[in-house]
Amino acid sequence: MEIAEVIDHLKAVSDASRLEGMKRYGINTSKALGVSMPELRALAKTIKKDHQLALELWDTDIHECRILASIIDDHRLVTPQQMDQWVADFDSWDVCDQACGNLFDRTPFAIEKALEYTRSEHEFVKRAGFVLMAEMAVHNKKADDLEFIRLLPIIEREACDERNFVKKAVNWALRQIGKRNSALLPLAIETAKRIRLQNSKAARWIASNALAELEKRT
Repeated sequence: MEIAEVIDHLKAVSDASRLEGMKRYGINTSKALGVSMPELRALAKTIKKDHQLALELWDTDIHECRILASIIDDHRLVTPQQMDQWVADFDSWDVCDQACGNLFDRTPFAIEKALEYTRSEHEFVKRAGFVLMAEMAVHNKKADDLEFIRLLPIIEREACDERNFVKKAVNWALRQIGKRNSALLPLAIETAKRIRLQNSKAARWIASNALAELEKRT
């Protein structure tokens, strides 16, 4: 499909009345059309993988085009430079999460970039680092436990970040690493207990929420 055809299709199936509901979930709708995720995924199945079209869709700056780009792109063709460019463009948590969970976590640069992004001062870039950790814990079945063990100190270090979209991603990463297997579970619980001792409202929330889920698995 050509990009103009894709955009015309998205506009045809869009519904502006959805925007208010999206806003209630904290989604930035300033560049959104109001296309549902099932519609985006159905269109992606028609398009299949198309790296060049994904790049063109991303450059439109349209909210749904960027989510679609993350679905149809080929992770084998993604470069670290592309990841950096897209992450710098994140302006909504859902675009961040879709790009990380559909695409970036499958690249060979995922761990490296997760560590890099967690040092960022920008809220959505930093969120991307922790979302990558969470998504890798779910999707990368072949990764060694040591890859995730070395992420736990980063989670502990950044648990004091009070920004909503960061602290929720930190919590998500901690929970998913703990749920990955029985070897990582006690290590994640120990990390959560140390986080709980930090003098930070965000850290206490992250720890309590994670422990409520993880301790049920022991």
